[in-house]
Formats: sequence, C-alpha cells, structure tokens
Amino acid sequence: MKSEVVKATLWGLLVTIGLAALVIIGSRNLSHFDAALVAYTFSILFATFGLTYRYSMWLQRPPTATYWKRGWQVFFKQGYRRLNFGNWFKWVTADIALNRFIWSRDILRGLAHGLIMWGCALAVTITFPLVFGWLHFETLPNNLEYYRTIVFGFPTFSFPVDSFIGFLLFHGLVWASFLVIAGVMLAMRRRMRDEGAAALQLFGEDILPLVLLFAISLTGLMLTASYTWMKGYAYDFLAILHAITVIFTFLWLPFGKFFHIFQRPAQIGVRFYKDIGQREEAAHCRRCGQPFTSRMHVEDLILVEQALGYHYEINNDTEHYQWICPPCRRAMFALAQGRLWQGQRGGIALDSDGHPSTPTPQFVNPAPGEGPLGKEDAQNFHP
Repeated sequence: MKSEVVKATLWGLLVTIGLAALVIIGSRNLSHFDAALVAYTFSILFATFGLTYRYSMWLQRPPTATYWKRGWQVFFKQGYRRLNFGNWFKWVTADIALNRFIWSRDILRGLAHGLIMWGCALAVTITFPLVFGWLHFETLPNNLEYYRTIVFGFPTFSFPVDSFIGFLLFHGLVWASFLVIAGVMLAMRRRMRDEGAAALQLFGEDILPLVLLFAISLTGLMLTASYTWMKGYAYDFLAILHAITVIFTFLWLPFGKFFHIFQRPAQIGVRFYKDIGQREEAAHCRRCGQPFTSRMHVEDLILVEQALGYHYEINNDTEHYQWICPPCRRAMFALAQGRLWQGQRGGIALDSDGHPSTPTPQFVNPAPGEGPLGKEDAQNFHP
C-alpha cells in the first residue's frame, strides 16, 4: 500500500473517530441522541471518512501540496499579515458567501447557485445538530407553553411555542427546501435550454446532484404536509423514502460533484499566493527580459514538474524552460520549426552584455473579442 494511501486512511479514521466522540460528548453519552436517526448518523460518519480520505489524497498531489504549503506561508508572511487578514474577510465574503465569480458569468446562474448553497447550508445547520443530539428542545417544567433550547446539554434561550420565533425555528427545513427547489429549477432550466451546457454535461456530474437535492427537499416537504394537513397519512412511507434519499446522498457525497464544496475554501490560499507573488520579486523572461509572473511561481513550478517526473532543463543560460515567457515560447517554437525546415539549429541571441537581444513578440491583428476577460485575466494575459 502506498504511503499516501496509508496517510489518507489514517486521517480519515482520525477525523471520523473524532466526530463520533463529539456525538457522544455533545449528546451527553447519547442521552439526547434519537435512536431513530442512527442511520443518518452512520451515513454522515461514512461521508466524513470518505471526504477526509479524498481531501488528504488531493492535498498530497505535488501541485496541490505546493499551493497548500505556500498559501499558509504567504498568509502569515511578516509584513503582510494585516493586509492578508483584511483580504481574507473580503475574499471569503465575495468568493464563498456571495459567489461573486458565478454572478459575473450569468445572473440566473448566480441566483441558482446562491439559492442551492444557502438552502443546503441552512439545512445542514439545523439537521446535523439535531441528528447528533447536540440540539434539542424541552418544555419548561413550570410552563408547558414555552420551549427551552438545549445546546450540547446546556440550557439556552426559551420561547413561546406559538410565537413567531418558534414558527421560524420549527419550519427551518421547510424554508431550506423552498430555497433548494427554486435553485434546482433554475439550474435544470439552464441544463435543458443552454446548448453549451447541454453539450458538455454528464448525468453523474451535472444532473444527478440536482435530482438528489430535489428529492430530499420534496420528500421533506411531503413529510411536513403529511403531519400538518393530512393527519399523518402515508407518513411512515414518506419517512422511509426521505431517509433513503438523504442517506444515499451522504454515501455518494465523497465521490461526486459535491466534493467541490470542500475544495472551494482552499482556493482562498491561491488568492493569497497570487497576491503576494505580485508584490514580491518578478520573474523576468530569459529571452526578452520582460517580467511575466512571480519568481516564486516559476521556482515552485519547476519543483512541481520535477516531482511529477517532468524535466525541461536547458543546457544554457536559460537553465529551465519555465524561465521563458509565453510569447517567447510561441516565437521559439516557430523559429525552431523554421530552422529545422532550413536545416539549421541555434540558441537564443545575446547582446554584448550577455542579455537577450530578442524583443518581446507582439500579438498581431487581434480578432474582435480576443484578449482579457476580466481583471485577473488581464494581469495574466500575454499578447
């Protein structure tokens, strides 16, 4: 067994055992644990192991490991800590909480993603503490018209049973279902009507997640309708059907598209990497002498390629192919083809001081619509 598999397995077991211990502790030795929800609990524990295992394997890949390590290093880098903490709040709000990058693509697409994300977040916030026995409600001994909220075995605030607060709390999963169903409908509309999305979509990656979310939300609403307006008609069947959809989703969670939910926060580390890289020393092209990225990026990329078994060293002053900017790479490729066609071979032309004498290649006659698509793309655009 490979070392990375052993490491990922150990991390999976450690996190899963830790969560199981929190369930026992938070429910006061299972005294507040509902035995009817044991299947949900074990499916969540399975998903926890699978997610941790896959996340650990992902972090051990050379490119991801480099970004992960450098991301933490530049975040705590002396001289940038105050700036980084401010940027952290800004990027978490814009990129994760508000999904700004999706809204900029399309308004309906951003609305669909926002509804699904916040609906699922609300459902998880309510469901997990209830399933684990971390949260439950008790009537007050001296007033049966009031409920007291118990969190981790500690009494907190109380509220009237028929109050507006009680109505919102006890129907929290209903509001979450409405949000998710609305988001799923918008997403399915795009999947069915957008020709570009329809041409590239896969059932397991694009359709199945929406079907599962819709099934969970719909069966949950049917349970509410059953005990509210139908005197419990078909409640047992609906409860089993709802449990099947939820448990299947948790079992499938580590292997499907929803894994990106746990990958996305790590993207913030890449933002810090790029931001600090722009403020630090730049890498200059060994052919034209122009800056084209950060020196840290080039040096890390060389190490990652070596770790992956790729070697692009050059036996001259250039040292490595990564020290060549993208425009010069295209030019070198064309020049090399020309020399081969003429039966010639040669290196990079240098002036009397040993510096590259070739100017930076320029993009000629750009077509309409070509060029940067945004601020970040403009910074990385090499005409």
